[in-house]
Amino acid sequence: MQKQQILWADDEIDLLKPYLIFLDQKGYEVTPVPSGIDAIEECKKRVFDLVFLDENMPGMTGLETLSKIKALKPNLPVVMITKSEEEQIMEQAIGSKIADYLIKPLNPNQILLSVKKILDNKRLVSETTNKGYQTDFQAINMAVSDSLNHEEWADLYKKIVFWELEMAKSQDKTMLDVLESQKESANDSFIKFIEKNYESWLNEPNINKPLLSHRIVQKKVLPLLEKDCPVFFIVIDNFRLDQWKVVQNWVEDLYHLDEDSHYYSILPTATAYARNALFAGMMPTDIAKYHPQFWVNEDEEGSKNNFESELLGAQLQKLKPNTKHSYHKILNADAGKLLLGQLHNLYKNDINAIVFNFVDMLSHARTDIQMIRELAADESAYRSITKSWFEHSALQELLQILAEKKVKVVITTDHGTVRVEKAVKVVGDRETNTNLRYKQGRNLTFNEKDVMFTRKPERLFLPKKNISTTYIFAKGNQFLAYPNNYNHYVNYYKNTFQHGGISMEEVIVPYIVLSPKK
Repeated sequence: MQKQQILWADDEIDLLKPYLIFLDQKGYEVTPVPSGIDAIEECKKRVFDLVFLDENMPGMTGLETLSKIKALKPNLPVVMITKSEEEQIMEQAIGSKIADYLIKPLNPNQILLSVKKILDNKRLVSETTNKGYQTDFQAINMAVSDSLNHEEWADLYKKIVFWELEMAKSQDKTMLDVLESQKESANDSFIKFIEKNYESWLNEPNINKPLLSHRIVQKKVLPLLEKDCPVFFIVIDNFRLDQWKVVQNWVEDLYHLDEDSHYYSILPTATAYARNALFAGMMPTDIAKYHPQFWVNEDEEGSKNNFESELLGAQLQKLKPNTKHSYHKILNADAGKLLLGQLHNLYKNDINAIVFNFVDMLSHARTDIQMIRELAADESAYRSITKSWFEHSALQELLQILAEKKVKVVITTDHGTVRVEKAVKVVGDRETNTNLRYKQGRNLTFNEKDVMFTRKPERLFLPKKNISTTYIFAKGNQFLAYPNNYNHYVNYYKNTFQHGGISMEEVIVPYIVLSPKK
């Protein structure tokens, strides 16, 4: 295998011969030059993997040489070496995007560590990631086979997400298939856990149960209220735990994480049910009963989420009267700019609820638009697009502004989403809803082994239009397909992101509380 090439520029290069020999013995080929001018000429003639650059050289200084090398080859990593510990020099070098900064006198291991960190980093990370996952593999398998409670299931899901993100950084994807298989197996067991316990959580008051959608405002948001410290309650539709993790580092630069937690979405894990429950503080049957003017049935025309502001107002009036609040739904960049423009008016409120719909629109666009399918071809790419949106969104601008204020910020979602792979046949009449992950109707035909179902929707606090209304929920990575034009339907929706059913990705969702560091 060809040796990796290092260029070393130092006006005392003859004194560094022991280091050059040391690197040669470690498998690196070093080209020594005595000046910045010589370094630039070598960079023009040859390809190098790394440059060591002395800062204090006569003639052209290290910083001047660095600037010219970066102009020639912006992506060539450069390590600055200096006798000086002056802060100004360090800042100039770091501002010029050096890869590392070493202070003389050097020692061989210090140099080797810098080289490996830069040149072998990806390989070493891949090897360490695979070894780490292999060590954890058996622990995850054993945990899945045990009788876990809802907190332990959340911890297990978080561990799987951790390894997904670690492997996404790795060059070696050999263990990714193993992880995906293990995740599918874990989802199978999680679905059985939901089938066994979900109805009890809703109907038995004194059992151990997770925090569910309709308790979030009461249990988590209202307790944050304090004088002259408004709460910004941000709900990002379809926002999964892994998507939160890819933006978390940016957020933590500005905020303290007071709580990095989760809750369980109600069923169906769909906007019309889970988000209405979130804002109403009620399960769907109670919304339909006590606020019929705000509930839109599946067979009725119009959006199912046009009354979130009214539902939130009614909940706050019941739980904490005279709470000043606002509600905003951000569907596009113009709406985001409008929100930022009127932000100064919101600080006088106790609670400001803000819904960002981008991630939900992304999942729908990925289904309908071939270009988006190509851009978000898999889980890693889907996360990447979410991160890119966040970095250029009104949400990021909002968080930057709020980081300068005395506020509390809550970031959460209504439900997650799952990439579907397997079709399950179901037959329904014309009144059956169109969602691919759950169906509601009176004439549903399905294989009972394929889905979770209930013929008593009232036990799950779900409205029923007829005495024979049944709800069915897709499991894991399945989606519900009609026999008519079956092959076309399956090919169109396979490998798309959907929500409404039962999976760890849809049910276990992030709940974050932030306070500005300033």
